[in-house]
Amino acid sequence: MKEIPQIRLYNSYTRKKDLLTTHEPGKLGMYTCGPTVYHYAHIGNLRSYIMEDVLEKFFRYAGYDVKRVMNVTDVGHLTSDADEGEDKMIKGAKREHKTVMEIAKFYTDAFFSDCAKLNIRTPDVVEPATNLIPEYINMVQVLLDKGYAYKAGGNVYFDTSKLDKYYVFGEHEEEDLAVGVREGVEEDTNKKNKADFVLWFTQSKFEDQALKWESPFFDEMGYPGWHIECSCISMKHLGEYCDIHCGGVDNMFPHHTNEIAQSEAYLGHEWCTQWFHVAHLNDETGKMSKSKGEFLTVSLLEEKGYDPLVYRLFCIQSHYRKNLVFSFEALDNAAQQYDKLVQKIAQLNYDDKSELDQATIDKLQDKFVKNLAIDLNTANAVSVLYDVLKADTNDRTKLYLIEDFDYVLSLDLRKAAEKLKAEQAEREANRYAGIPEEIVQMVEERAAAKKAKDFAKADELRDKVKALGYTIKDTPQGAEIIKD
Repeated sequence: MKEIPQIRLYNSYTRKKDLLTTHEPGKLGMYTCGPTVYHYAHIGNLRSYIMEDVLEKFFRYAGYDVKRVMNVTDVGHLTSDADEGEDKMIKGAKREHKTVMEIAKFYTDAFFSDCAKLNIRTPDVVEPATNLIPEYINMVQVLLDKGYAYKAGGNVYFDTSKLDKYYVFGEHEEEDLAVGVREGVEEDTNKKNKADFVLWFTQSKFEDQALKWESPFFDEMGYPGWHIECSCISMKHLGEYCDIHCGGVDNMFPHHTNEIAQSEAYLGHEWCTQWFHVAHLNDETGKMSKSKGEFLTVSLLEEKGYDPLVYRLFCIQSHYRKNLVFSFEALDNAAQQYDKLVQKIAQLNYDDKSELDQATIDKLQDKFVKNLAIDLNTANAVSVLYDVLKADTNDRTKLYLIEDFDYVLSLDLRKAAEKLKAEQAEREANRYAGIPEEIVQMVEERAAAKKAKDFAKADELRDKVKALGYTIKDTPQGAEIIKD
């Protein structure tokens, strides 16, 4: 690709499709909200990571030098995003009678194992939240010094009344959002304002809080709030400017809203210009959620016989900003499409030594890029694969384009096709094992006669084989020879 193309993505902050710009030309700092590692990721969580993976790979494909950072939350994320409820890590540790760090290690490994099965690239930086305690303390202290934070009830809170605008995502009434945050939890009476959020908790929040640190704020030991983690991890690895921040649509409020508030109050300037949010995966009962009890994981899909990459195809056939409804019937349809695509690719001549058809390459690459450059239209990008297969060009060019596009789509299409070809070759080699050469020769002659529409000769050969004690059974894969 000669130059980086113009890319327009829907920006949740401005609520329109904005031209992507970066703080430093040619370089792109990308931040992804990572998992809270108290349980397995369900396939709804993983939809977001699949779409963010396609986005990152498209940026790289388009020519950007990308640095992608992801946090791993192993402290501070409460069961209510409104700083209420139980710490999710403690909840997981109690459930399994393990330490918090044992839980964190196990589910971090499980998360990245699932990512590997889905061909999700591991970000350039993966930072556990517990690694940056000094950075959180510094940010909280700066916010206190600037008058954006206050101490109350043994915690440090961010004072949202100090901002010109706090509710930056969506056109909502402030009272509605505040009620939404408090739904199902008891209101924190220590707050000056309903929307204020915790920057630093003290140990008194939970008597059995396993992870706690000394701070200059209180004599009592404490730990960071969930929201401050992402701000500090981003700043440590991407600097004072983040080009694009990603997450599920449920992170938009209050998590990302609070990140913006504290980051820009701390820095004194705009922090992140582009926000990319992936819509929910729903099942027939609504949003997929761990709180409902049993939920679908990659391992469960495998147990039911599905290749994880079929789920990846299922996701990228839908636009990331549309709610996607999961059903096994829909997944079966994706599996059939995947298999047909692989079968078509397996039929190409892998030994074709023709010259690459540069005109066709340029034309189809341009179409592929334009689909992704307009708000990451992955469904249309997948359709370009079929354009490749139908193109009036040689097989070497087709295989080149399939591999080229699969860098972004990451469906392992050529790998799956090569496996299918090997299986077909093995079946063919074993098709006539133990059958006399005379019989095999007559069966092959019969196949040639059928192809030439000489059906009389084909019938004659079939009868000769039958007389020698063998039956020919025609199948879609070719003739089988069965000893009578």
